[in-house]
Amino acid sequence: MDRDSKRALGKYTSLALLLPISTGVGYLMGYGLDKLFHTTWLGWVFMVVGTISGFISLIRELDSEK
Repeated sequence: MDRDSKRALGKYTSLALLLPISTGVGYLMGYGLDKLFHTTWLGWVFMVVGTISGFISLIRELDSEK
């Protein structure tokens, strides 16, 4: 593999992992807050917020390629 192919592979791999990681981090933050405040709904709210932020980051990154 040449250098440009490795760079492209790294970029697209990070884009593929961006959405699941941001969703997981959002859920884990909400889960921790659920345990801290003895609630049951914060995990779901933070998971949605993480998913939305992942989509925004993904769209911004893909839009910057133009």
